[in-house]
Amino acid sequence: MDLKIESKEVNGIGIIILEGEVDVYTAPKLKSRLIDLVDEGKYDIIIDLQKVEFMDSSGLGVLVGGLKRVKSHQGSIALVCTQENILKIFRITGLVKVFPIYTTEEEAINALKGS
Repeated sequence: MDLKIESKEVNGIGIIILEGEVDVYTAPKLKSRLIDLVDEGKYDIIIDLQKVEFMDSSGLGVLVGGLKRVKSHQGSIALVCTQENILKIFRITGLVKVFPIYTTEEEAINALKGS
């Protein structure tokens, strides 16, 4: 399975929408897109995981690396996810304390605009 990445901008916030699997083979594609957004000056980023079917440690590593990158510019990364199988990974790894996770894109946008 491949990873489909779409991106858009809403109110200056970069939004990445993922669909498919984030694993050792596809994580570099996500990393590249995150770096591109930061290089474009987008330091507040929302990553929509609603259509992600699987994520391994490579994907988590890319998210943490992206967070470090945006934090160096006083930015943040918020996630959108309601899928229990993906949320379970974030709970097990303790990353629920690192990434704010919202149920909708609108909720994440409002939270980032308020920060």
